[in-house]
Amino acid sequence: MRSESNETVVVGMSGGVDSSVSAALLLEQGYNVIGLFMKNWEEDDDDECSAAEDLADAQAVCEILDIPLKTVNFSFEYWERVFTGFLRDLECGRTPNPDIICNVEIKFREFPLWAMKLGADYVATGHYARIDHSNGTLNLLKGIDKEKDQTYFLYGLRTEALQRALFPIGFLTKQQVRSKARDLGFENYDKKGSTGICFVGRRNFRSFVSRYLNSTEGSIIDPQGMVIGKHDGAFLYTIGQRTGLGIGGPGDAWYVAGKDVSTNTLFAVQGHDHPLLYSKFAFVSGLNWISQHYELPKPARAKVRYRGEDQVCLICHSAERGHFVEFENPVRAVTPGQSIVFYDEELCLGGAVIDSTGN
Repeated sequence: MRSESNETVVVGMSGGVDSSVSAALLLEQGYNVIGLFMKNWEEDDDDECSAAEDLADAQAVCEILDIPLKTVNFSFEYWERVFTGFLRDLECGRTPNPDIICNVEIKFREFPLWAMKLGADYVATGHYARIDHSNGTLNLLKGIDKEKDQTYFLYGLRTEALQRALFPIGFLTKQQVRSKARDLGFENYDKKGSTGICFVGRRNFRSFVSRYLNSTEGSIIDPQGMVIGKHDGAFLYTIGQRTGLGIGGPGDAWYVAGKDVSTNTLFAVQGHDHPLLYSKFAFVSGLNWISQHYELPKPARAKVRYRGEDQVCLICHSAERGHFVEFENPVRAVTPGQSIVFYDEELCLGGAVIDSTGN
């Protein structure tokens, strides 16, 4: 989308290469660009996630582009609307994905409100996704770079939140983005991308969570009911996890197949493709359609994790079960608390949160 009237875009600047190149592309397209650095976490002295370093990188890019950089602190909103729910889900034995809630509550709710105060016509982020306005309907499409596509994290949005959103790098590959940043003289052109949430992705997950939730040792049980090991707290593990179990012995590796936080018990199976790791059904809640509602049952493809393969499925509803998804073929490690996102080829239809599974 090219600006014909010097419209103003506020770009969420994270200090990373993706948002930096997004700002540069918008300038080239004729927009009046303002950068906004969002601080979403109050750091302790020993925190590895340094907002100060990211802010410095964002400032360096804005100086090169000769655009202003504003800052805003959303730490309170993040704690209240994202992090407390993250802890609550963990404690209940689920595996939450707070990045998705952050997009709904912070990046596409609080951020646009602040952007409007700065006179914005649009807001932009460095997500690898595309927005299509053809045929009078707004649609969210996968990014061109299939390895970096981030529509999985955006399924919780609705048309209203995307009407004035721009994703400038959705038509580029990561390699093209880094090359563009290098050509522009951005020192962050080869900066390592963030993995998940900053405050979790750059530190030891268990030691971090232990600041907020108490964990106690429990038993690991095999399918025959035998105790085969000990764990540090059932809520710290996720379905399909291999590392951190500490179970030795002959044969294939052991994987988490289930957990019961009420008894602080993990259930483990031997072998990557053990049948107990696979599910034919996912029972879901919080179904969100992005641009239109669909009649059910609805054939689609589903992604049960960010890096997962699209799975052929049928989205259904019944009075007894509520919303549920039936997979054409059983899917490995479908995890309660994670999101399931639905697609029709490139089109992201929406998604839901996985509550439980079945066969």
